[in-house]
Amino acid sequence: MRRDVFVSYSQADRECAFELVARIEAHGIPTWIAPRDVSPSADWAAEIIDAIAASRVMVLLLSASSNDSPQVRREVERAVNRQVRILPFRIDDVMPSKSLEYFLSAQHWLDAFPPPREPYYRRLCETLDAVLRAGDREALPAAMATAPADRSRPRSGERPNPRDAVQLAHIEAQLALHVGPIARVLVRRAAQTAGSTDELTARLATEIDSEPRRRQFISACRIT
Repeated sequence: MRRDVFVSYSQADRECAFELVARIEAHGIPTWIAPRDVSPSADWAAEIIDAIAASRVMVLLLSASSNDSPQVRREVERAVNRQVRILPFRIDDVMPSKSLEYFLSAQHWLDAFPPPREPYYRRLCETLDAVLRAGDREALPAAMATAPADRSRPRSGERPNPRDAVQLAHIEAQLALHVGPIARVLVRRAAQTAGSTDELTARLATEIDSEPRRRQFISACRIT
């Protein structure tokens, strides 16, 4: 059965996950969550894979526990491979672990702290409704928050911003042709410190393992 939303969570966050599902479904959005929606005697892993593939959005309950969960990491990886939009919903003030950061966009988040969580649930439901009505997994509504800064990095003033959004999206699309979905993370990270478009594309080209393909990428990024 097709469900619009798949909820990925760590068992330590089970209570919050089911509370969240209740709010989303009360908002009229069909949602899948394990173990509730796993068929009796079914292959658990196969059911999860099918449910992710049938979903339009994955809500990732991001917490200290899910950061360390191999199961959550596998579900997120599967969602990326199936081009399912992932909405991180942070219930703890933590940054994604390295293994999760590899797959997640660094651009948009929804935070759910400090308590109470009810206002955050409402905001998530409104965001999901907007994304699903738009029918575009890549279009994020303005209601979403920008990602928090990594507190482990010093803040030394305003970062340079030599590129507009259209050009940045074009560079990301060109890089994805060579390295896949991880292009999003690589572009966002490199754009934080690159001082020019040429510097950005040169830095990203090092992620490509073939010199001819690196030159092809750099050439394709030069738009007028």
